Formats: sequence, C-alpha cells, structure tokens
Amino acid sequence: MRIVEMIPSTRISVPFLAVVFILMPLTEAHAQSEPALRGLTAVEGVRVGHHTLADRPTGCTVVLTEGGAVAGVDVRGGAPGTREISLLDPVNTIQKIHGIVLAGGSAFGLEAAAGVMRYLEERGVGVETRTTHVPIVPAAILMDLGFGGPMKIRPTADCGYRAAMVATTGAIEEGNVGAGAGATIGKIRGSARAMKAGIGTASIRLQSGLTVAALVAVNAVGDVVDPTTGRVVAGVRTEDGLALADARTLLRTGEVIDARAGENTTIGIVATNATLTQAQATKMAQMAHDGYARAIVPVHTPFDGDTIFAVATGTLDSTDNLLTIGALAAEVMADAVLRAATQATSLAGYPAARDLDGSRQ
Repeated sequence: MRIVEMIPSTRISVPFLAVVFILMPLTEAHAQSEPALRGLTAVEGVRVGHHTLADRPTGCTVVLTEGGAVAGVDVRGGAPGTREISLLDPVNTIQKIHGIVLAGGSAFGLEAAAGVMRYLEERGVGVETRTTHVPIVPAAILMDLGFGGPMKIRPTADCGYRAAMVATTGAIEEGNVGAGAGATIGKIRGSARAMKAGIGTASIRLQSGLTVAALVAVNAVGDVVDPTTGRVVAGVRTEDGLALADARTLLRTGEVIDARAGENTTIGIVATNATLTQAQATKMAQMAHDGYARAIVPVHTPFDGDTIFAVATGTLDSTDNLLTIGALAAEVMADAVLRAATQATSLAGYPAARDLDGSRQ
C-alpha cells in the first residue's frame, strides 16, 4: 500500500503532510497507484480470467492480448512444463501472441491452452492464414496433482475456455484461485511441512504513463521472503508445524533436502504498455527473474520449473528505456510473489501466512 493511501482524509495538518512527503521514497514521487487496477490489468490491452475447479483445488489463469502483443520468455528452473515457447524465440517468424495460459495439473494442464485457442478462433483472433485464424497461446504449468483430491481432476480445454470467457480488464482476484488454487510452498523438507500459496499480482505506473505489471502463481520448493525486510513470510515449517523454520537456516546446517523434481514451479507473466521488440521482451523476462530471486529462497532449483513470460502491448509511445522497464519488472514481480503468499488462505491441511504468528502482512 502506498503511504499516501494511509493518510486519514480529515484533520491533516500541514506539518504532518510535510513529514509524510519527506519520508516518502523517491520512487513514490514518480509513481502513481491505481487501486482498482493494481495488477496485470493495469496494462492497457490485457485481460485476465481465472477458472477454479470445484471438485479439487486446481485451475487455470488466462491472460488475453487479443490485439496481439510482442512476447518473450525465460525459463530458469530445472523442471519446466511449457507449450509453444519456441515461437517466442526472436529468430522465429511469429512475433506476436494472443494469449498466455498458466495452469495447474502438471503437464496434463497444458490442455487448457486448447480451450483458449478455441475461444479466440471463434472470435476471429489469431495469425491469419488462407483458411482460418490461428491463435498463438503459449502456456506453462505447475504441479499440484493430488492436492486436496484425486489427481484425475485437473484443468482441461474446457477450463481454459471458461477462464477466457470471464477474462476482464478489471481487478484481479488473488490467492487460492486459478493456477494458484493448489499451489504450495516451503517444500524443502517435504510436503508435510509446507504451506499454502496462490496467485499474486502487482503493478507500477510512472508519470510518463509507462506501466509495468506482474502476475504469478507460486508453487516453489523455497520460502517466500519479504525483500524489504528479509523476513520469511511463508515456507517450510518447524517439525511441530507451529513456526517458520527458514530454508536459509536449514541449508546452512546441511540438512538433507526432501524436494522432488517436477513437483514444484513458479510461473509468471510481466507486462508493459511500452513498445518492445521480441528480443527486448525476452530481456525483460530475464530481468524479471530477479524478482523471483529477491522473494523466493532457494529459487531456480533443479526441482522447480521457474518460467516467466514477458508481454509488451505497445499502446504507449514512450521514451522509457529497456533498463527501466526490466528493472521495474523485477520490482513488481517480487511484489506479486509476496502477495501470492499473503493473499492465500489455508486449505487441505496446509496453513497460509496469515495463520502463523508473525507472518501476517
């Protein structure tokens, strides 16, 4: 929350306002907050929709860019599950996408992208060919099979279609929804000592009009750490399950790691209204991974499939350079990761950050 949003609306003295202005970080003087669009939909040309399955906590999150958007991707984890990311290589012919899918269900969840393609094809959205329009919809998945119910319940093409149907430019629901419905974190000592996480989103807008935003589903081996304080917010718990053990401490003691390859992953999207080339969007995705590194410990492990897509809608004629855009992408991604932990609620026996003393934001 911005400092200016916490000031009472009545009886504010001039000296008090002066103190607030002095204490306000320099970046706040150049950034504006839009509470109703505090997230990925703050970027013009982006719509977001979730579909959460009722029979088991899993689902998908769909990001639509029906006008076409330049996109890049960067994969850092050792166990990724993705679809159509080769098209995002700058040397290839396709330069714009029409949607992105984040889903649970492990590799089975990639099917959700087919539903988004059907939704877009019905509306004439996609790369024009001689016979039809072919929507370009990359996707990434996380492993939540068996969480809270039978593993046979997982996102399908219908899940993707339903998420696209409800996609909006409005406020984005966070926590236990969409791709984050079955997400857990702090699995460095196994799932028995893990905690619940979910979906988080954040954005920043400069006075120039440049907007950079992030959305992420956090299902990591590691802990979520507040980068401003260094305090663990949620993650691996002590043996009695009542407190945070701190993965950094466990790693320094040389304890045996109990994580499993392919059963984790943090998948996210950063977006901007700036005009970028595909190579620049790829660099933006690379820089956004710093947000993961600031807020997740450990990260980019052999057991995670950490992936970030970057999208540029090009609706702003801006002089802001790629350094600024990439640096802000890392900032908002770290904020979004933090919100993925703090906005989650306990589920299926996994406590959330708000359930442990000292973890509430």
